[in-house]
Amino acid sequence: MRFQLLLCFVFIAICGNAQQIIPGHSHNDYLNKPALFEAIDARLISVEADVHFMKGDLYVAHVRPLGRNKKRSLEKLYLKPLFEHIKNNNGKVYPDYDGPFYLMIDFKGGSVEMYERLLELLQPYKSMLTVMEAGVLKQGAVTVFLSGSKPTEAILRTEPKLAFLDGRLSDVSMSFSNQIMPVISDHYKNHLKWNGKGKISDEEQVKLRKLVSKVHAEGKKLRLWASPDNPNAWHTFKAIGVDLINTDKPRKFGEEMSKDEGSTSF
Repeated sequence: MRFQLLLCFVFIAICGNAQQIIPGHSHNDYLNKPALFEAIDARLISVEADVHFMKGDLYVAHVRPLGRNKKRSLEKLYLKPLFEHIKNNNGKVYPDYDGPFYLMIDFKGGSVEMYERLLELLQPYKSMLTVMEAGVLKQGAVTVFLSGSKPTEAILRTEPKLAFLDGRLSDVSMSFSNQIMPVISDHYKNHLKWNGKGKISDEEQVKLRKLVSKVHAEGKKLRLWASPDNPNAWHTFKAIGVDLINTDKPRKFGEEMSKDEGSTSF
């Protein structure tokens, strides 16, 4: 009887844990210490790295640094640690989650040459990545999508594809599939004025619900950057259906949002 109860408790614990995948996007994740793993420890689903192309390689920083620091390379901060984490975790970012973990790479001053260098960097880590070849998508543990000054036409021409597109609201209804463009991002203040305090007004809530519905109709995920970053706002965005909730506070975000039953919307 005790053994049966123990099994029951284990089952409940596992199932309960499986619910706690947090629909958050760790904005400027590299500013946290350690980069990447604060978001993973909090069980967020998406992280963001701003990159600059300097003397043939990609370095992570919001503002272009004066000099290169090899410890701040995209490979050092994100690709290699993610690969090692997944290798040691039976091929997954989270053992109880089969969906993709998103790595958004924001090109600062992007160019085709910058994109080509990114493809070179991604190639050794292909086994962990979502890949599209000959129109067939094979989901991996990590889906890379590109934002900022990305060379869209070069990305569309690439075969096979190791990186995908971050769209804008203006891209909805423009015939980009949700495989090529899995996420739609836009500036929060382009659409809403609510500051995250108190209850969102009925008018603003209707606006946000329409945005969510418009993006979800194409099977894509919605992210709004520069949005209010506090618990009241997070819970409101989640309830309305925002998929990747922007935050600069991944640890606090994870703690707060994990209080909800069934935190995953994926």
